[in-house]
Amino acid sequence: EAEVIGAFPSCRRYVAGGRCKSTAKMEGKVVIITGANTGIGKETARDLARRGKVIIACRDIAKAEAAASEIRAETGNQQVIVKKLDLADTKSIREFAEKFLAEEKELHILINNAGVMLCPYSKTADGFEMHMGVNHLGHFLLTFLLLERLKQSAPARIVNVSSLAHHGGRIRFHDLHGEKSYNRGLAYCHSKLANVLFTRELARRLQGKFQSQAEFTANALHPGSVYSDLVRHSFLMTWLWKIFSFFLKTPWEGAQTSVYCAVAEELDSVTGQYFSDCQPAYVSPRGRDDETARKLWSVSCELLGIQWD
Repeated sequence: EAEVIGAFPSCRRYVAGGRCKSTAKMEGKVVIITGANTGIGKETARDLARRGKVIIACRDIAKAEAAASEIRAETGNQQVIVKKLDLADTKSIREFAEKFLAEEKELHILINNAGVMLCPYSKTADGFEMHMGVNHLGHFLLTFLLLERLKQSAPARIVNVSSLAHHGGRIRFHDLHGEKSYNRGLAYCHSKLANVLFTRELARRLQGKFQSQAEFTANALHPGSVYSDLVRHSFLMTWLWKIFSFFLKTPWEGAQTSVYCAVAEELDSVTGQYFSDCQPAYVSPRGRDDETARKLWSVSCELLGIQWD
């Protein structure tokens, strides 16, 4: 019996995964975190608010304000600011970027954290399939609009929250918006693969643009299987998540790799990589396909009506 009891804490430790040990301070630095009103985004914001200025970019302002005031009270940092951002609407993304650029002279870290999962078939305001539209195209446009400010503020980092689910994804250029066939689980996987490919191509394009690679990096990560409301669109998954919650990471544990990618000193000149549990992780062969990455880049630009060379 003692052995069984002893197995529980060690099992829990295994589930918890890696922890960010960096104590790096970010005085005078500015971070944007999308979707930081709940789950791992909120825990990422809570940690980074102990280090510097945090902008919580969310669609639901009431929820975001509640999260921000909780974080302000806990950390004593009044520089936790809420801004409206709906990644399912390019007009909202452009308005957010415009306001941010007018109000903030610097941006050091952009964490593309927000995401939707297992949505019934639906489209964004611009007619994109919801998973691909929010998880990939919304963040692609946001990064494009903020890139110059990040460059001016270098050293800077872009952190894209992807998932182990990218292993099940493929970029279906012939049916990017799932109009011919749609499976909500696969749609999520496709969008998470897009995150990995975007990170890879972005890092490639940024290389050689600076005096040293430490100036500007872009990395992706898998936060782990986290007990959060990301599965809210699926009754079955919500039920399973409750039953197996012991074997899932808490949002705080899930946020560790995001924080690690944002602040760890040893990642100063590491770019184009994929992390899990605060260490490099295996990327699927599709996630390493440079040709697909380049094609996805140009198709994304076309869909968003932007030129990003």
